[in-house]
Amino acid sequence: MALSKKPVNGMKDILPEEMQMRDYVQQVIKETYRSFGFTPIETPCMESIANLSNKQGGENEKLIFKVMKRGEKLKVAEAKEEAELVDFGMRYDLTVPLVRYYSNNANQLPSPFKALQMGNVWRADRPQRGRYRQFMQCDIDIIGEPGNLAEIELILATTTTIGKIGFRNFEIHINDRRILKAMASYSGFKEEDFDTVFIILDKMDKIGAEGVAEELLKEGYAKESVEKYLSLFSDVKNTGNDTAGVSYLADTIKEYLDDGVKQNLTEIIDSVESAKTAEFRMVFDPTLVRGMGYYTGPVFEIVMPEFGAACGGGGRYDKMVGKFTGQEVPACGFSIGFERIVLLLLENGFTVPSQPEKKAYLIEKGYPAKKLSEVIAKAQKERQAGKQILVVRMNKNKKFQKEKLTAEGYGEIEECFHA
Repeated sequence: MALSKKPVNGMKDILPEEMQMRDYVQQVIKETYRSFGFTPIETPCMESIANLSNKQGGENEKLIFKVMKRGEKLKVAEAKEEAELVDFGMRYDLTVPLVRYYSNNANQLPSPFKALQMGNVWRADRPQRGRYRQFMQCDIDIIGEPGNLAEIELILATTTTIGKIGFRNFEIHINDRRILKAMASYSGFKEEDFDTVFIILDKMDKIGAEGVAEELLKEGYAKESVEKYLSLFSDVKNTGNDTAGVSYLADTIKEYLDDGVKQNLTEIIDSVESAKTAEFRMVFDPTLVRGMGYYTGPVFEIVMPEFGAACGGGGRYDKMVGKFTGQEVPACGFSIGFERIVLLLLENGFTVPSQPEKKAYLIEKGYPAKKLSEVIAKAQKERQAGKQILVVRMNKNKKFQKEKLTAEGYGEIEECFHA
């Protein structure tokens, strides 16, 4: 059987043009996040299957690439259930690995700990445009900071980065999981129904309020509860979706909302707006859910209206470290949608700025060794001067070779003949 030259379904080969773009974006991300005091770390691509299947990863837990036991541990014939065959899984995000990392190394880390992590993750998802089964994530997290300074720093660092990459007029949508729960309680939904209600609410941007109402009614919820619930969202929208919306909603459902939530969210929005350097605005969005079960407080998402796309998100997850250590530690994180950002840049003809001068030497077949040494020495001096130098053999179809090099940005091409 012939070997397949195509990548596995849902994964892709990255050609040089895109790789150059990816390297540039990663460089901007790393430099900007480091300027905010975040420290780079790295975690393994595989985690214990128990860590990945702890009912906190939402729908992603259904998309785990599971790793079978190996050697003598793998006894397929004797296995009665999957747990006897599987011990590891490919990480589906960077948050679970980070929390395990922190739990294992906390005594050697500063407090609070500001982590920067970039790496591939894997999800057995249905492949589609801009959505792959292997993709890069870029996360920053602050562990050990209980106050909203964490949220403010995370949002400012992320928006500064997005602005430096070249995006303008985007939005940071923000909500709080405690507000979501209070709205549902106020409307008459039972706590055991919250997950179903929120899953349906999360479709608001796709199916609208009427679609959400229809699906809630199909689930058997009372018409009075559905109408009361949706009226809250329309009332907030009429306030302008800023701090006035937070105040209106918090005052309306105050009997069901924890003290301090309103002030906490308002402080985040006001602080970010007053200190921002990129061109964006904060938007209070009571429909923002974020699918991960581990979120406990504020949640946020990058939205780019002109592209019709969300490009990252995050939130507070104060209960997660305690799952590993038995002692709760406050934590908050923000993830940039790296693949979506690169796709948008490629589709909009973005050119990587400040590229070094590029020059190519084409060496003819039979070129004398002594002269070749001189060319290589010359190329080395030019590289030391900051130029990008390519030394390659001349192809038979020299015209096509030069066209390709020109397309790759080589402004100067020197042909070296043996005569």
